[in-house]
Amino acid sequence: MLTPLNQYQNTQVSTSSPERLLLMLYDGAINFTRIALDKMGKNDIAGKGIFIGKAQAIVSELMNTLNHEVGGDISRRLEQLYIYLIDEYLAANINNSPRSLENALKILTILRDTWIEAIDIWHRERDAQTPPLSAAGQPQSRAVGQMG
Repeated sequence: MLTPLNQYQNTQVSTSSPERLLLMLYDGAINFTRIALDKMGKNDIAGKGIFIGKAQAIVSELMNTLNHEVGGDISRRLEQLYIYLIDEYLAANINNSPRSLENALKILTILRDTWIEAIDIWHRERDAQTPPLSAAGQPQSRAVGQMG
């Protein structure tokens, strides 16, 4: 049985744009990494392992969705970062290393902030290329008043 929260989360995922889904994945990995760090500080070994596993699963999913044909060098570099993050999660779990989780948290935060900036630039460029709509909802020429 789905709880209201689960229904809301399912709706959020199913109705979100690809770029919003990407940011949701980063948010999840960041959140789970923070929780794992907190569990580690409280010596909650089982809790630490659960949340490291959740964060690692998200990073693995991000890596699996890379398209090297379209993304080229950028996707290959992202893949290297994701592999490094997975290695950091393994080190954190095996060695009980807060430093590894802190490293993962820094990288995930930088990547998320970079994606936010890239998405914002993409939206601005896309919007600049789309002609405004008239009151009737029809595309309006930017050269208003000129005869063609």
